[in-house]
Amino acid sequence: MTEQAMDRGLRTALAQLLPELRAFARYLSGSRTEADDLVQEAVLRTLRSLDGKSEGVDLRAWCLAVIRNTFHEQLRSRRRERRLAETMPDEDQGAPAEQEVPSRMRDLTRALRELPPLLREAVILVGAQGLSHQEAAEICAVPLGTMKARVSRARRLLAAALEKQPPDPVTL
Repeated sequence: MTEQAMDRGLRTALAQLLPELRAFARYLSGSRTEADDLVQEAVLRTLRSLDGKSEGVDLRAWCLAVIRNTFHEQLRSRRRERRLAETMPDEDQGAPAEQEVPSRMRDLTRALRELPPLLREAVILVGAQGLSHQEAAEICAVPLGTMKARVSRARRLLAAALEKQPPDPVTL
């Protein structure tokens, strides 16, 4: 196979993975804009790193690992920026509670956003992406037991956070 054909195959495979990569990045970052930036950076890094030599590489796992690593790099580099953002009030805090009827999905998204990044990525990889604990551990470069513990802790925290949500007046 020629180098051009391999390069086209890699680009086609990456294009097919984009929706899944974007979903993972969105769960990690909690923001559409940041997710798009993460995916773009991950695709660029993947293309540069593999440079047409993608034979034998699990492209899905590779890209998920690149997104994860890029996310943590950006998290470290923007720590000061994040502290400022956390001190700013949320946009929807000004609306009266009667006007907002949160859906279960919004509650889950909010609870996911409140999880520490390492726990959030673990529960997203295993729960939303459908990876095994072993695959997620390999992507995160941690022992299997660590991944299992992170997923378990994340699930407990999510359950606790969702129990604290006020009942939905529509379902009462």
